[in-house]
Amino acid sequence: MTAVRPGCEPFSFDGGPVGILLLHGFTGNPASLRRIGEWLAARGHAVSCPLYPGHGRDWRDLGRHRWREWVAEAERALGELETACQGLVILALSFGSAIGLHLAARHPDAVKGIVLINPYLRDRRYWKAIPPVAGVGNDIRKPGEDELPAERIPVRALLELGTALRTLGRDFPNVLQPLLVFESTDDHVVPRGTVRWLMRRVGSERTEVVPLPNSYHVATLDHDAELIFERAHEFAESVGAAHGAR
Repeated sequence: MTAVRPGCEPFSFDGGPVGILLLHGFTGNPASLRRIGEWLAARGHAVSCPLYPGHGRDWRDLGRHRWREWVAEAERALGELETACQGLVILALSFGSAIGLHLAARHPDAVKGIVLINPYLRDRRYWKAIPPVAGVGNDIRKPGEDELPAERIPVRALLELGTALRTLGRDFPNVLQPLLVFESTDDHVVPRGTVRWLMRRVGSERTEVVPLPNSYHVATLDHDAELIFERAHEFAESVGAAHGAR
């Protein structure tokens, strides 16, 4: 396996009783979430953002790992964060949302709330791929931003993505935690109607969808980023307080 590219490294910050697990998307890496991670850590939260196996390296490495390895790395980071905190919130971007919902369903005592940003949860288009396909990263409206995505995608990785989406989606009805979802008006990655589809499936009683009128898919690096930062912080504080994490 090749070395992690500069800027794509995983990161973590110590903090208070509320821990926030950040999960990046498929072909992405922690660069898309470092800014919000640093912002949340500066406000007293413990933060962890793992890097899935095969990601953040040469694009060919994507095809050398299986989707269960991606989930296992996210679950490992959740376990580490849980030992240091009284309550956890998952904040996930794109495909990281599928992993985040799965973890929330499997660890209901640890995970107190979920924040999703342009969740990528279903897509039939990967079946039409011709090897290898062009990357899908940097769908960002704001000029000058770069999430350092994989420039191409091996078909093996696309097949793993499809299997992951079908399998992880079975857990969505078991998600009962409060759910905050940010949805860009213009998103060139997520199929239209995905958020409505999700809301019909989750078991959460407390849900909210916040529109992002001035951002594309990677909204954490786009014009509406400050809105996401503030609302995610407020959400983490509220669910943490509700469960005694002070």
